[in-house]
Amino acid sequence: MAGHKSGTTSRTAPLEGADSENASLNVGSRVPLKQNIPRDYALAVFGEFLGTFLFLFFAFGGTQAVKINHSGSGTLPKDPTSAIPSPDLLLYVSICFGFALTVNVWVFYRVTGALFNPAITFGCVLVGGVPPLKGALIGIAQLVGGIAASGLVEGLTPGQLAVGTALAKDVSIVQGLFIEVFLTAQLMITIFLVGNLHRATFIAPLGIGFSFFITQLFGVYFTGGSLNPARSLGPAVVTGDFPGYHWIYWVGPGLGAALGAAVYKFLLLVNYKTLNPGQDDDGLAVVRCEVGRGGRSGETYDESQVVSGPSGIVPKGSDENV
Repeated sequence: MAGHKSGTTSRTAPLEGADSENASLNVGSRVPLKQNIPRDYALAVFGEFLGTFLFLFFAFGGTQAVKINHSGSGTLPKDPTSAIPSPDLLLYVSICFGFALTVNVWVFYRVTGALFNPAITFGCVLVGGVPPLKGALIGIAQLVGGIAASGLVEGLTPGQLAVGTALAKDVSIVQGLFIEVFLTAQLMITIFLVGNLHRATFIAPLGIGFSFFITQLFGVYFTGGSLNPARSLGPAVVTGDFPGYHWIYWVGPGLGAALGAAVYKFLLLVNYKTLNPGQDDDGLAVVRCEVGRGGRSGETYDESQVVSGPSGIVPKGSDENV
């Protein structure tokens, strides 16, 4: 393309409202409409409530099901509160939470961002990705979604609800707190890095889900693997069981999200995308297709978008060339 240009190629002025930096994303897209903030906030609140509810409903339902079948001898239904935390039970619970998050992030991430977690929302507010007011509103919606999911699972399944978070025997409060901090930081960093616009963005929910899954493998036994105040608050409200250390399921994820946000801000400060240039290069130059006022289309090859890379020319901002 750089070597020769067709006679119909012209340099046209960018469309008003078009994103010149992410030129390749403008092909076939419409000029963005003016934002209606009250409507957008209302939809975000509803979407986060629904997404959090569905995520936790299926995660709690799967956990309740396996605990009913792992509570010693006797006929079904058994008491889920007496379930023995065997390795297969812990793995099943981890899979329930990991898959439930993966599926619902994939469903909602192009709608609301699929945060489903007040701590993760807090981390996004810290880096400027979510306005504070919007963050507060969707955080409340996420908490309500967790309570609704817990209540429905309680009503639909036999026995007492047994999906709450608690410290394992011989795990101290300080240990539990820092486990929650580091597990949440892992998830927060994953969301920031795989959720950025690049060629693999469309499978970002897989990375987020797998990241959450490995945190559950570690955390379910020791702390319940909360990482999410909504995940801990919901069952506590429904069962009325608030242990004295319940606060660690708020402070721990909050500190973990802040730690993840700090790591991400540092990576932005050092311009981390230049450390491994061209990783998202598909070998295609950036072409902008635009329509003039007269309805005539033009194709613009933007040489300013090309920089040198390890394999010759690499489109500048190749993360956006999806």
